[in-house]
Amino acid sequence: MSSSLPQEMEQHTYAIMDRVEDKHWWFVGRRAILETFLKKISSLLVTRHSSFKILDVGCGTGANLEMLAQYGNAEGVDVSDEALEFCRQKGLTVQKGLAETLPYEDETFDITTALDVVEHLDDDVAGLKEMHRVTKAGGYSLIFVPAFMWLWGVQDDISNHRIRYTKKQIVERLEKAGFKVERATYANFTFFAPILGGRTLMRITGIKPESENNVNISALNGLFGRIFSAERLWLKKFNFPFGVSIVIVARKND
Repeated sequence: MSSSLPQEMEQHTYAIMDRVEDKHWWFVGRRAILETFLKKISSLLVTRHSSFKILDVGCGTGANLEMLAQYGNAEGVDVSDEALEFCRQKGLTVQKGLAETLPYEDETFDITTALDVVEHLDDDVAGLKEMHRVTKAGGYSLIFVPAFMWLWGVQDDISNHRIRYTKKQIVERLEKAGFKVERATYANFTFFAPILGGRTLMRITGIKPESENNVNISALNGLFGRIFSAERLWLKKFNFPFGVSIVIVARKND
């Protein structure tokens, strides 16, 4: 099976993602956390020049790309024609390409991101090496991946994930790709217990929703989003010892 961006994600998943990612608490909270890290990266780069070029690898239906555009000239790459069409409808700059053979010249981007993408790849180190190649010397990569194989759930199945990482595993892969890891922390500490409980219950009962993104309590969605988003305040000060996901800031040496 050839390795790629998440080309084998079930087709209905993109439509669900496009529908929910602006408002669903998970996506709202994740973007709030990522923005905290992006602000830090931007402050580190601002002495070099004022305008950044940003690449979102595996841009999906484009909500993260819209957020990234606040920090510079952002564009995305994905292997799914369906996902790219959602992006184009939003006026975003995207093109088709594989993670392991990115269609860009060496050292094109100040910031590269892979936000819940690396876990889809058959050869994750090859994808990370490509991110390293297209990142400028002194530039940064921001990575977000799911944590712990024993948290495997329906969403991992329908998204055709290959792995959920420990912090040690993803750090080792980034270092093997040539990056220097400057920060690595677990995230979504707040909902760790409920998500573990929900996924355990689904395994025991055999319940399989079309997508976990559809499993939501609409009356509490806003509250959950605010609670999850609040983690950004804690993550400014210290690293979580465990969580549902992992956030990594990696630098390409000058």
